[in-house]
Amino acid sequence: MPRTSRRALGALAASAAAVLALSACSSSATGESSGGDITLSYAIWDENQKPAMEDIAAAYTEEHPNVTIEIQVTPYKEYFTKLQTAVTGGSAADVFWMNGPNFQLYASNGQLAPLDDVDAADYPQGLVDLYTYDDALYGAPKDFDTVALWYNKALFDAAGVEYPSAGWTWDDFRSAAAKLTDPAKGQFGVAASQYGQENFYNSIAQAGGEVISADGTQSGYGSPEALEGIELWTDLIADGSSPTAQQMTDTNPEDFFLSGKVAMFQNGSWAAIAYADNADIGGSVDVAPLPAGPEGNQSVIHGVGNVANAKSAHVEEAKDFAAFASGEQAAKIQAETGTVIPAYNGTQQAWVDALPQYDLQVYIDALETAVPYPVSKNTSAWTSIESEVLSQVWSGAVSPKDGLQDLAAQMQTALDAEQE
Repeated sequence: MPRTSRRALGALAASAAAVLALSACSSSATGESSGGDITLSYAIWDENQKPAMEDIAAAYTEEHPNVTIEIQVTPYKEYFTKLQTAVTGGSAADVFWMNGPNFQLYASNGQLAPLDDVDAADYPQGLVDLYTYDDALYGAPKDFDTVALWYNKALFDAAGVEYPSAGWTWDDFRSAAAKLTDPAKGQFGVAASQYGQENFYNSIAQAGGEVISADGTQSGYGSPEALEGIELWTDLIADGSSPTAQQMTDTNPEDFFLSGKVAMFQNGSWAAIAYADNADIGGSVDVAPLPAGPEGNQSVIHGVGNVANAKSAHVEEAKDFAAFASGEQAAKIQAETGTVIPAYNGTQQAWVDALPQYDLQVYIDALETAVPYPVSKNTSAWTSIESEVLSQVWSGAVSPKDGLQDLAAQMQTALDAEQE
């Protein structure tokens, strides 16, 4: 998935009030298979994945000659706004991509059809949990992403610093970042960006904390462990090992890495194919496991799910295609292109092999200790608070301790409102 999608997860989620009204406004459907020649619309948000999705659609049509799949691509920054409008107007696609932060809103309001024929045992448990609501699976996991540490070998070599490796700790990470920083060259050891999935969601878990409780009802930001996880990044900025918050506002943090001005950058598995295709850095970077904090080197896991529109005029076919598009054959198509890590168990090796110049096995190994992406019934209600408060912390306007206490209180108020 493109970088903007992971950094902004949930930012454009539909409001709870709007989604509550969706069922009443959706088009009617019989809920039965229509038979005959039909066309199913399939909504996705990544143009880079469209060729693979076209191959998957073609494979499905080969098995079901009466079904044509029409793929609709909407950029991620517009995707959920458009989806909300489409569902409200009864024109949503028959099958569409879903993410964790938005899933519970749509599942809880009857917009998604349960995928009874999907075998949950075929997928990582964290993704099954992400797309389960009231004990029913509503999303067939399509792919998954974990997080690892990318590094520029040329900058490490020039500074005489050993490459990151398994067993690296936060102290090793901080030390290397300092050694790789050269103010005279405008070079930094790391970009300590205010990214949740790529950075502080992982470090909070590595410190033994949590962003939100497993049941999605309690904020974890008030704990000492969460503070320790946040301070890993704010200390790097304060020490001068990272660009400042303002610099990373003026210039996309990843662009520092792409231009050779930052030596290390934590990123999701979706970055592999983009870096491989980048003529400037493709041959000079590699990837290593995340550095370990007090409780380990946990990575956040997230992934896209294929869901079926419960209001589709062809709901049975929609459910069948959603299951197929996340099945073994589809997974192999995705893996062989190197685009994403397929969620279907046993098919990930082809993704690793697609880009042998990088140690992509670290992303698969991260599954062993991965923690779920933090979500609740209305994730966007508190991620907007999270972004606002942490921007003040990152800029230095508010101390991490004071900022997190404020964030915990505001977030809890939002979570309590979900339960009313």
